[in-house]
Amino acid sequence: MPVHVIDNLNTVAPAQWDALVPGNQPFLRHAFLSSLEDSGSLGPRSGWRAEHVLHYENDQLVAALPYPKLLVAVPFSPVGGSRILSATPEGGRELLSELPAYLQSEGLSSAHVNFTDPAADALLKLQPGWLQRIGCQFHWHNRGYRDFQDFLDALSSRKRKQMRKEREQVAGQGIEFEWLEGAQMSEVLWDFVYACYSNTYEIRGQAPYLTREFFSLLAERMPESIRVVIALQGSRPVAMAFSLIGGDSFYGRYWGCLAEFDRLHFETCFYQGMDYAIAHGVQRFDAGAQGEHKLIRGFEPQITRSWHYLMHPGLKDAVSEFLEQERVGIMAYAEEARSALPYRQVD
Repeated sequence: MPVHVIDNLNTVAPAQWDALVPGNQPFLRHAFLSSLEDSGSLGPRSGWRAEHVLHYENDQLVAALPYPKLLVAVPFSPVGGSRILSATPEGGRELLSELPAYLQSEGLSSAHVNFTDPAADALLKLQPGWLQRIGCQFHWHNRGYRDFQDFLDALSSRKRKQMRKEREQVAGQGIEFEWLEGAQMSEVLWDFVYACYSNTYEIRGQAPYLTREFFSLLAERMPESIRVVIALQGSRPVAMAFSLIGGDSFYGRYWGCLAEFDRLHFETCFYQGMDYAIAHGVQRFDAGAQGEHKLIRGFEPQITRSWHYLMHPGLKDAVSEFLEQERVGIMAYAEEARSALPYRQVD
């Protein structure tokens, strides 16, 4: 059966969609994606138009590509994971094989699949015409640490002292922290979270991508995946970090503050997340896409992958040549970054 395109995820039953999502990947769940749509975070104001490509067999949904209008991705979320949602490998291959015809019929010049997992890489590698691009992020790994001090003991003396000093600076300003799950959040607290989130954009003269309603919808639809840490000075909330948890991974997504304090960003976004991961046995902490400042705090280089299908042969050849050159540079950069990690050398 040819592909079927919908512009509203609520057309598909949540259970039917989620059955295609392997493991516990919060960003791909129907609840997350539909909250983006229903809250108005996606639409003309943000430059996104939802078009989900579906593949059915005998009226049963067997494969899907979320948001393929040029881009197959999780909106606003540079987080690795499944991108070709399929009940079987055959369904994924068939859906991908039909995508070029869809591009041509819609007059599109290209398709892009961002932040893929190994399963998607394996499928795309076998499809003709797709080009792979690599990138580099920084993720923290829990090596079975008993507590934060156990993690510090794995570092060089200088870096250990630096991190301890940063945490002491925050505590010395009277800042304490409270962790909350989605079900524990009130609308008043969500107002505070959104004020902090919006402030990170507004201080740069930008408009926030997400609407206030998105956070309430997400708390209603998938509260078990939400973690919020609130920084308080006395009883006054001054900053927050919003995260999602799924499987063995912890994803730091948004942060913001309404008052400035020394080293508060590092404590709220990094050290608090490490504490949480250690206490709850979470293996991996993805604190977001940007920032070499993560490297010196123990976040290790992680190669990311994306795939690109270009309709114009000449453009495809030129981009392919560029990607080969870029790959060499990124692999060298990741290796150099790894040599700068703060961990003690063990003979």
